[in-house]
Amino acid sequence: MLQANSSWLFAQKNQSVDLLVVGGGTSGVAAGIAASRMGVSTLIAEETVWLGGMLSAAGVSATDGNHLLPSGLWGEFRDRIYAHYGGASKVATGWVSNTHFEPHVANQVWQELAKAERNLKVLHRVRFLKALVRGKKIVGAQFISLTSKKKFTIHAKQVIDATELGDVLASAGVPYDIGMEASAVTGENVNVPATNNIIQDLTYVAVLKDYGKAADCTIAKPVGYDPREFDGCCLDFYSDTTRIKPGVDCAKMITYAKLPGNKYMLNWPGHGNDIYLNIISLSPAERDVELEKAKQQTLRYIYFLQHQLGYKNLGLAVDEFPTSDRLALIPYHREGRRMQGLIRFKVQDISQPYLQPSPLYRTGIAVGDYPIDHHHRKNPEAPQHLGFYPIPSFSVPLGVLLPALEFKGIIAAEKAISVSNVVNGTTRLQPCVLLIGQAAGTLAALAIKGN
Repeated sequence: MLQANSSWLFAQKNQSVDLLVVGGGTSGVAAGIAASRMGVSTLIAEETVWLGGMLSAAGVSATDGNHLLPSGLWGEFRDRIYAHYGGASKVATGWVSNTHFEPHVANQVWQELAKAERNLKVLHRVRFLKALVRGKKIVGAQFISLTSKKKFTIHAKQVIDATELGDVLASAGVPYDIGMEASAVTGENVNVPATNNIIQDLTYVAVLKDYGKAADCTIAKPVGYDPREFDGCCLDFYSDTTRIKPGVDCAKMITYAKLPGNKYMLNWPGHGNDIYLNIISLSPAERDVELEKAKQQTLRYIYFLQHQLGYKNLGLAVDEFPTSDRLALIPYHREGRRMQGLIRFKVQDISQPYLQPSPLYRTGIAVGDYPIDHHHRKNPEAPQHLGFYPIPSFSVPLGVLLPALEFKGIIAAEKAISVSNVVNGTTRLQPCVLLIGQAAGTLAALAIKGN
């Protein structure tokens, strides 16, 4: 891998590659590695200084599902994690997952895997501006360097949208959905009566570290702090009986996502640091303004843990995220735009795959086994019936990666694939998203090599 820098690009205003992957997150890094291994010249354009997205930059370093399905790059990544820490038992540190790791280690693994690929270039600190379109064909994208503030273009034979929110699809004019479809639209008997624009809550993850019993790591009291906001997060702090009674005490809540290195990942949905923000259609500057609310939500939760519950020894880890506030580099987006693709993967395709008119299971390109997990507690207008809705293991069909036939040159990945809002609740999780990215990169490489 060549770690491309601004000078490499600005020496020639217009660069061309076989495959352009917009976003170096969970799907994006997998797509780039998969395509480059097939001999295709590939460039990953990533806004942050890290690779791995959810698994690293967003700090969600306790994987959900696929523990017994270690296929593809998911299995390769997990093997590297095992090797780093000394085996599977060393990462079974919390109770939310079988696999926990420090986010910076995940970034390190992906950087090493990418570096080994001679056909792969990675460009960090660049922001996607717009898709380059000729008719209905996507031929590249324009970016701006966040370092030099210069704009540049990358032309490509194929483009993969691996952004967190499906920004390339929107710019290219590819149809998409935001929010929940009505039952009449999808035929899903677990859906809502009327279509709406409600998406899942997001989270700005923090990682705390145990600095010893004598340490006092209490942060400054955040503006607007009120401990009642967190009433019901755990049994020890529960008085508002209008809220759902928590199932764990505070000590167990803290160890939910305990990481190696005496660290604790904070991603607690029950009156913790989830927040409802729908920033999908906003500009980057507008998103930043709104996301400050998510950061403040997490800081209030940290102060609550330290000041109210007495965990003063747990402080923001200074050896984790390279950010001034020590929070994650990016938020944990559970949902974004969902492409209206060649097919729409619905819950009945998972629950009763052999009874559907189209045998989509025959076209599987990724697998998943996590329940449908929707986070909606912070939006009182959202339905609350989709938390851990049970489903069998499933395969993700190829058609969810592809737009309608009139659009050429673009493949969807990450959470922008063509699934229903309900199904996004399971396909959005890290191992599944990894495999979706690997499939997208493989498909793009096959298309390029087959001309």
